[in-house]
Amino acid sequence: MIIKTIELNNFRNYENLKIDFDYGTNILYGDNAQGKTNILESAYVSGTTKSHKGSRDKEMIRFGENESHIRSIVEKNGTVYQIDMHLKKNRSKGIAINRVPIKKASELFGILNIVFFSPEDLNIIKNGPAERRRFLDSEICQLDKIYLSDLTKYNKTLNQRNKLLKDIYFHPELENTLPVWDMQLISYGRRIIKRRKKFTEELNEIIYGIHKNISGGREELVLKYEPNIDEAFFEDELKRLKPRDLKYSQTSVGPHRDDISFFIGDIDIRRFGSQGQQRTSALSLKLSEIELVKKSIGDTPVLLLDDVLSELDSNRQNYLLNSIHDIQTVITCTGLDEFVKNRFQIDKVFEVRGGEIFEKT
Repeated sequence: MIIKTIELNNFRNYENLKIDFDYGTNILYGDNAQGKTNILESAYVSGTTKSHKGSRDKEMIRFGENESHIRSIVEKNGTVYQIDMHLKKNRSKGIAINRVPIKKASELFGILNIVFFSPEDLNIIKNGPAERRRFLDSEICQLDKIYLSDLTKYNKTLNQRNKLLKDIYFHPELENTLPVWDMQLISYGRRIIKRRKKFTEELNEIIYGIHKNISGGREELVLKYEPNIDEAFFEDELKRLKPRDLKYSQTSVGPHRDDISFFIGDIDIRRFGSQGQQRTSALSLKLSEIELVKKSIGDTPVLLLDDVLSELDSNRQNYLLNSIHDIQTVITCTGLDEFVKNRFQIDKVFEVRGGEIFEKT
């Protein structure tokens, strides 16, 4: 699959922009704060409905404007799709596929699969568990609409349960309604735990070989899914911790507290690994994403590399660049350094300057 064209209107620092991408490797270069990452963000929103930064819709609208539009032309398996995103300051976004509005964001998932790799991702292993859960959710949601539905319903139920726990403090009689939310939370939560477990197993089959190659055969990486609670015991534990939940007005058990650990041999590199080991493992994780998408959908995702090459040493740069020759890639960087020019085929180059794009020939 590829993104053929992106058109932006009042998105971030762009008033109006149209950019046509090549099937292969596309370079966006320019000084910092010129708008390179904003183009990648618009592509990510087109595929997932959300910003990779976690930004709200109104934060992506150009300053002084009330709404923004993103139009992406995507080709997948010979079929062309037009994806329109209408971002609004005070209302939910509008989404249309081939000019037909859709009611649920889940209808979009699966048309455009994206793997986004930024310098922040290099710290995914040493940072907090929320980032690793976000990684799990964003990747599984692109591949599994049922998981997306379960996750959305779980989060809504979790918020409702937490609100009820707060209300019970002032209205004790409401405690009788708690089991209604508990049963929903358990039902959705169990399915989430099972799917995360399966995803981690699938990822392990791929990441083992990739990491061994990057490390020159010296290291063998294994991912371990760490559910906060096993699905079989979720109901019992939720009942056991009910007094604590009522005391603190928070749900203290469930997949919203899950994590992943990364082991090289017996060493938990999340806690005891060197920065080099953590970064190599993060790179392995991203490359594994690409292979898992290929395996799952029988097509290649679009890869977005946001100024990540400058954060990698030459060996990791080489491995990354040699791994992406067969997929559409959009790379941002501050300059066309010699190591970029000479290392791999570049199909299109754009200079980004002050919210404008200049194609180089």
